[in-house]
Amino acid sequence: MITPPTYDPQWLRTLRAGAIVPPLRPRVPLWAGESVIGSVEPGFFHKLALHAMTDGHHPLLKEEHPGGLGWRLMGDVTTSLNKIAVALHEAGLAGAWRDEQLAVPDQFGHRKGTVERAAVRPLGITTLAVHLVGQSPDGRFWVQQRAFNKSNDPGLWDTLMGGMVSAADTVETALARETWEEAGLHVKQLPAMRYGGRLATRRPSTDGKGAGYVVEDIDWYVCTVPEGLAPDNQDGEVEQFRLMEAAQLLDAMQRGEFTTEAALIFADVMGLA
Repeated sequence: MITPPTYDPQWLRTLRAGAIVPPLRPRVPLWAGESVIGSVEPGFFHKLALHAMTDGHHPLLKEEHPGGLGWRLMGDVTTSLNKIAVALHEAGLAGAWRDEQLAVPDQFGHRKGTVERAAVRPLGITTLAVHLVGQSPDGRFWVQQRAFNKSNDPGLWDTLMGGMVSAADTVETALARETWEEAGLHVKQLPAMRYGGRLATRRPSTDGKGAGYVVEDIDWYVCTVPEGLAPDNQDGEVEQFRLMEAAQLLDAMQRGEFTTEAALIFADVMGLA
């Protein structure tokens, strides 16, 4: 634990409140059997063509009660969700298409299927991400500036690494892969790796033309980046890396130059209360 530099307590309260924000409009559950796997605005699926909601002669979705109890997914969860994802994409209601499957958990955390990443925000599906805080031996922090062409938070500063955990990953394999892709570092090069905690974020999303909702849990880790070893982006999604003193980092966070997730994680690492 490091001694936290001076900061504005109201900023920290506002930052933490920004992690859990209710939807802009009411949402209803998306069911798969007896499990809740997401949520949508009541009339969201009415924006899609009728044929897009069927698989041949069989419906992919059933409205439980108009404007009431939500929508129920019909058939195999993975098959139906991915057909819906295509329909959302074609209607311009999905996020950026990534050809990446993410796990679909229910309200108890049990995996029920997988779906294309572009559909998770419009459907309010819970996602899992992993972040890595990297410190130099003298205690400074390695931070990355997100590329200006990224769809989310372009140009803002972030942790050393942050990425989604795909359906094919564990948190550990995602940590290793994303650390290489974003920072050009192998986890075996990074001593004193430790688990830091879990951050929950719930807030409106622009995906789905403003009808999306972020439901994400972030497992974050802390490591030491040895002297003489510097991050080097491999996937084109990072503008630059920089070493920041704790006070410099905190000043930048209070100016709104960091993503909400990164600022919350750094606040925990710094022991801000």
